[in-house]
Amino acid sequence: MQAVRTPPARAVVRHFVLGLLSAWLLAAGGAQAVTADPLPGDVSTLVAQAVAFEHGEGVGRDPDKAAELYCEASRAGSAEAMYSLGWMFANGRGVARNDDYAATLFEMAMAKGHAGAEKARRMAGEYTGAVPDCLLPRARDKGFAARDTWDTQKYLASLPEQKKKMVELITTLAPRFSIEPRLALAIATTESNFDPNATSPKNAMGVMQLIPETASRFNVKDSYDPVQNIKGGLAYLRWLLAYYQGNVALAVAGYNAGEGAVDRYRGVPPYKETQNYVRRILTFFQRHDHPFDARVVGASPALQAFKAVGQ
Repeated sequence: MQAVRTPPARAVVRHFVLGLLSAWLLAAGGAQAVTADPLPGDVSTLVAQAVAFEHGEGVGRDPDKAAELYCEASRAGSAEAMYSLGWMFANGRGVARNDDYAATLFEMAMAKGHAGAEKARRMAGEYTGAVPDCLLPRARDKGFAARDTWDTQKYLASLPEQKKKMVELITTLAPRFSIEPRLALAIATTESNFDPNATSPKNAMGVMQLIPETASRFNVKDSYDPVQNIKGGLAYLRWLLAYYQGNVALAVAGYNAGEGAVDRYRGVPPYKETQNYVRRILTFFQRHDHPFDARVVGASPALQAFKAVGQ
């Protein structure tokens, strides 16, 4: 049988995908070439964790968590992660079926030299270039990297094993909510010391210590599920940063005491617990301002009063 030549259109597509992959890797600060070379250990670990959660191997089956980990590894250049995430979308396995996403992910895996991706790509249908949201370039992430050069790996190495998983989750998820990881980690360590089973006398639950009202407000169904809990806490923190236009002290005071109390007192409430909480956060995250997304919520009506008194 005569060999089938790759049509010019496919060659253009693959050139585009290679360029896109290169841009992602450079934006992430990595110098890894777009090849099928072995990946660094941390990315290989992400893929292994994703496989475990996808198939329930040694952990509870959690397709949502698997997809998140595959996305993170795909952004770092893992062909295996691209291929596996493509199959999740192609089969609606734990995510909404999306053949356009599958075709793009298989094309990306092909560009990286994945052996099985070409057959899967032929089955996926027409290529459109559509990608899931988690693979869209994030301009805000680069801003965080430029402002906060803190050594996460050094911090991880200082922690006991049982805390490392929570820290890795927070570090991975925080930029997706436009939160600098060190601020998110400051909240988590102060709230629960990274204990996913923590419960306070006020019925605050999990890593980010969500009370039932906050959990409901940010669509957290199970506050003891670390991923749901962390996402809920990050969503609330993103909301507070927008509400207080990047003022870290007011945002974290709101996280501890509620934005109602901060507005009522026109600043950090005069509660010893809240004042100590804010002081501890600012010791770990030594900046008083943080980027915020004004589209999330309008500014606090009392913000002018805060500015007038120098908060």
